Amino acid sequence: MRLHSFLPIALCSALALPLAAQTPATTTAAPVAKSAQSAQSAPAAAPAANTPADSADFKPIPPETKSVTQHAGTFNGRSVHYTATAGNLLIRDESDHPTASIFYVAYTEDGADAATRPVTFFYNGGPGSSSIWLHMGSFGPVRVVTDSPKPTAGPPYQLVANDQSLLDQSDLVFIDAPATGFSRIVGKATLKDFASTDADIHAFDRFIVRFLTEFHRWNSPKYLFGESYGTTRSAGLVSSLAASGVQCNGVILLSSILNYGVRQPGYDTPYISYLPTYAAIAWYHKKVKRTGTMEDFVQQARAFARGPYAAALAQGNHLPPAEFDQTAARVAEFTGLSTRYVKESNLRINPWRFRKELLRDSDRTVGRYDARFLGLDADDAGESPEYDASETGVNGAFVSAFHDYLERELKLTTGDQYFVSGHGIIEVWEFKHVFQEEHYASADTGLDLAFAMRKNPRLRVFSSNGYFDLATPFFATEYDLAHLELPAELLPNITYGYYPSGHMVYLNTDALKQLRKDLGTFYSVGSK
Repeated sequence: MRLHSFLPIALCSALALPLAAQTPATTTAAPVAKSAQSAQSAPAAAPAANTPADSADFKPIPPETKSVTQHAGTFNGRSVHYTATAGNLLIRDESDHPTASIFYVAYTEDGADAATRPVTFFYNGGPGSSSIWLHMGSFGPVRVVTDSPKPTAGPPYQLVANDQSLLDQSDLVFIDAPATGFSRIVGKATLKDFASTDADIHAFDRFIVRFLTEFHRWNSPKYLFGESYGTTRSAGLVSSLAASGVQCNGVILLSSILNYGVRQPGYDTPYISYLPTYAAIAWYHKKVKRTGTMEDFVQQARAFARGPYAAALAQGNHLPPAEFDQTAARVAEFTGLSTRYVKESNLRINPWRFRKELLRDSDRTVGRYDARFLGLDADDAGESPEYDASETGVNGAFVSAFHDYLERELKLTTGDQYFVSGHGIIEVWEFKHVFQEEHYASADTGLDLAFAMRKNPRLRVFSSNGYFDLATPFFATEYDLAHLELPAELLPNITYGYYPSGHMVYLNTDALKQLRKDLGTFYSVGSK
């Protein structure tokens, strides 16, 4: 088995999208724009001293620019007038040489007191994904409408005012990671300077410090919001920022993976972690006996997974035949698979096989990011799905709507490319991580999160999870957060939310509403 079989990867392949030029805004943006003011640009940044601009490996250093538009909307029942700023900031290395131009879109409430108004930094994962998914699907001021869990029909796509946006409670900053979106590596820096767990954390640290300075937000309450690998980033970043003098109020984890070390091939932990998710998915598709609630059924799967199932797998080849048969029957009861199939799989069900096998008798596969989505394969006898229906079902809608939004509302029009996923990033990424001068073979930023919580006992964490997520199963997240070795008095600082959706919880609008409600409580408690 290959390592990435159990790891969350970038949601989509790299796609090109034209970046908007900073042209004067002259029209009224709909549906939520009030008016638009002229775009503003910062002075061009010259190449750093002693860095020859004509070197073969030298990449152009763009000026820092920003396009500013004015808008209004109603969020959670509160009317908010806000400014949208789409721009780029340069980050630099220890020698003060520019290394990357980081693109962001910031939404800030007009007239709010920066000393009390929270600011939340959003980013997706991959590693190597832009922030388009959170930006256009979750808590920004507008949201693209999809037909989820059915494949979304073709254009024209609908972009609507997002009444579930967090703008009533926090300013929002959506960040594209280096070499994704409109963010570019510049000067003498290379992709490898950013394609690792620690380098990525340091890049976001430098950007956020720069943003706080540029926008005069040093004294604002601060939150980090990461999805997928973005949670790996957040767990390390909150500690890194503290070392830079930036103390955060809260960390929001959406579809988490904090410790890659326990997900290595050859170990039984991944199989145990997936079983409660299999149970939820089998329940949803009516492949198991449905008595009581799905939550009750999932809780039974948790107990079986951490108890009899884990004990059986731990015995390996020494598992007695009678116990093997008994365990196989129980796994079948929870997963909706046949006992024979479970036995032939040696009690260990890989997620791609589960996706293919669960609905094989209906000639359907289930999605990886969201198992509510159904796919159609040419080869019904195959071992794994030919594509991820939950990915292809929303790609076009998100990318096209983002095109339209940039041009119509944020007033951006240029021939630059927007990379939904950065080219070649995952292929060269190093998951090694250093914690307090100790080297680890695989990234475990849960160590950093625990360290940050011990140093700042008021730091709060909210873990949000989709029941039908086969990329980052919720039981694995529970394991990671239960092994932070926190003192008992800090355990209440971590709270959880579970939703009838997948990796991108917000694709289910009912789940989005519940997540928004839970986050409202999280921010309200954090402001006290």
